Amino acid sequence: MRDITIFTGSAHPELAHEICDDLGMPLSKTEISRFSNDCLQVQLCANCREEDVFVIQPLVPPVQEHLMELMLMLDAARGASAARITAVIPHYAYARSDKKDMPRISIGGRLVADLLVTAGADRVLTMALHAPQVHGFFSVPVDHLNALNVIAEHFQGRDLSNAMVVSPDLGNAKSATQFARLLGLPVAAGSKRRLADDKVVIDAIVGDVDGKDVIVLDDEIATGGSILELVDKLEEHGVGKIWVACTHGLFSGKAIERFRSCERIDEIVTTNTVPVPAEKRLPNMTVLSIAPLLARAIHNIHEGESVSQLFVNTL
Repeated sequence: MRDITIFTGSAHPELAHEICDDLGMPLSKTEISRFSNDCLQVQLCANCREEDVFVIQPLVPPVQEHLMELMLMLDAARGASAARITAVIPHYAYARSDKKDMPRISIGGRLVADLLVTAGADRVLTMALHAPQVHGFFSVPVDHLNALNVIAEHFQGRDLSNAMVVSPDLGNAKSATQFARLLGLPVAAGSKRRLADDKVVIDAIVGDVDGKDVIVLDDEIATGGSILELVDKLEEHGVGKIWVACTHGLFSGKAIERFRSCERIDEIVTTNTVPVPAEKRLPNMTVLSIAPLLARAIHNIHEGESVSQLFVNTL
């Protein structure tokens, strides 16, 4: 292999530029056009022959458009004789579709993984999959990063002497425990029942949060239903400050309006795995960049160095 060549689609060009700036290299041009019959066409405007190609594209709304762009870019790189093609997917939206929990339901996470490999991906670099088992859906190597260190560094300067970490549900408790260890804090979790995509009930909180400052940690925030339900439950326990943190800040539907009207949350912390436009940036919101982490991962993959050292849960 010779040099790294990096392309991106229309999903999150700002993140791709940040990654390339951190690597000290240019972002190669991609031309995406649409035929009169609504079909997409992609052209990679840089040499790929025997190059180590990285295609950066989170699966964000409109997810299907961006997924098709990604597959076309992978196919174009393969057709251009790239030595190796890595799909860099900071947010893998179909990770939510990871099991057959109703009759005759599709498992989109596995299907999309197969499609990406068929399109030309030799390797996948992603972050904070909603369900860890999705890692195993891919038949190619997957480097699965997390943003726990990035978020923990943000909180290190705070007075956390009376704080603890709270997971909205038991399914995310493992990540919350890892995050809590980074900050030397105890951990608690909500007992959650999901009634619909945007409706949950938290029956109880497992752990003693009475009178504590809390950092609510989740992998992603979509409609905000789980978080706001948990905030209501925490208020019943007389907690102090409430900080909310997540890796993927989707803030879909009426999430921003709901968070704007919730004066009880002191700060919302997320990362830029997905674009957070100006109209979604609340006064109490902080967006952390994961570009340096992804840039180091790309560098290590290219050089054949360890990627796991980048997300060992120690600061």
